Amino acid sequence: MSDDQYARPEGATDAEVAAAGKLSEALECMEHARGYLYGFHRLIGRADFTFEEAADLLEEAGHPAHAERIRTDIVGRNIVDGRWTFQIVDEFEALYAGPAREAEAAVRDDLMAGRRHVFEAELKEARRTRGRPGHESRPASD
Repeated sequence: MSDDQYARPEGATDAEVAAAGKLSEALECMEHARGYLYGFHRLIGRADFTFEEAADLLEEAGHPAHAERIRTDIVGRNIVDGRWTFQIVDEFEALYAGPAREAEAAVRDDLMAGRRHVFEAELKEARRTRGRPGHESRPASD
């Protein structure tokens, strides 16, 4: 990785670098939330199969009415109106995450010459203590 990949493009203003940095921060928050959404998706899937296992155990224990209720009322049930979690994930990707990524990329391409993390790179340079171990501007191998 070269030093140029994070360098401020010629002519980019402080306001543009700050705005691009704020968009990057927003995108990171969105991706963090996306992780929780995928976690929810996975946990609900696991819960659905575990409810089914519990119904089987209730059946084996001689409680067929409870088992049947769980199988018919809980297993395979929608999470929100008409949707399982995979549908929620897909809608999130299409309606929110995709457009957010595209907007951030357009600003980065137009104002930062496609460079990522220009704001953070400048922040690192401002905050590091030059000459101190652990405060190098880049890895020694670069």
